[in-house]
Amino acid sequence: MENIVEGPVVSELPDQAAAPAKLLPVAELHLHIEGTLEPELIFALAERNGIDLPYPGLDELRRRYQFTDLQSFLDLYYANMAVLQTEQDFADMTRAYLERAALAGVRHAEIMMDPQAHVSRGIPLETCVNGVASVLATSVEDYGISTILIAAFLRDLPEDSALEVLEALLAMGAPIGAVGLDSAEVGNPPAKFERVFARAREAGLRLTAHAGEEGPPSYIIEALDVLGVERIDHGIRCMEDPGLVERLVDARTPLTVCPLSNVRLRTVDTLADHPLPAMLAAGLNVSVNSDDPAYFGGYVDDNFAQLQAVFELSDFDRARLAANSVHSSFASEERKAQLLDELNGL
Repeated sequence: MENIVEGPVVSELPDQAAAPAKLLPVAELHLHIEGTLEPELIFALAERNGIDLPYPGLDELRRRYQFTDLQSFLDLYYANMAVLQTEQDFADMTRAYLERAALAGVRHAEIMMDPQAHVSRGIPLETCVNGVASVLATSVEDYGISTILIAAFLRDLPEDSALEVLEALLAMGAPIGAVGLDSAEVGNPPAKFERVFARAREAGLRLTAHAGEEGPPSYIIEALDVLGVERIDHGIRCMEDPGLVERLVDARTPLTVCPLSNVRLRTVDTLADHPLPAMLAAGLNVSVNSDDPAYFGGYVDDNFAQLQAVFELSDFDRARLAANSVHSSFASEERKAQLLDELNGL
């Protein structure tokens, strides 16, 4: 495979796309660890912890995975977290994701966790952090995946709640490398969390935030200008603002796009309606990610496979997306070089 350079490239080679897709080494930058709870693991943890679930079996739970919008997903997402009670539960969830991610070609993962969602239901902060971190500590040796833990704050809660949890994370020396912003976007603009991100920046943490999924393009601008984020999670609605697109292209601002998630949450009607090809054509720095794969029908390899089936991505298009994910990561320069060498060697 030829070397992947920084500039935007869109190839027009549909004949190449007809062949089976080669699994590429990628970085997954937009992944909520709680969103990797597969139905089978939910029931296993419920049994282990003596929790009665509100659905009688796997089939009934799976039937609830038909969402009308972001909030309908969040309601089930938070309800299922009740099975996470111990460090072992959080570790088992993390281990299950890494095992599956390795099969998907993931070589570096930046994993978001929602600490407020756990402390609010009485789970000690140390329990959720230590459970996840204990597995991430040996992720390279065990799975060939380097990892960074991101503390994501819930935008539908008050900023003071996020500040309190951030200070607790810093006080305990939690092994987090970045902070993020997620949950219900509409009505909760990024500027609401200006103090949280200023404190995180002061502490030397990297910064990312969900914006422009259900919220307007102005939320992307706010996340950049008020929060000072380095990366935008989702960002698909930037296409409604040509001036913003130009700005994002010029700055090579990373956009962590989650195609199957966007379809499941009805931000786009079908995958064929997804703006990813237009984003690539505009020169935007986009990568492909799975978001909450247990709920949205696929991991990173599934997202790539369905994108290729619908849009006939060429090998070069797919390599460009993979390279974007590496360049846009918070990994060390040494790790990025390793991953790019692996990609260019294919």
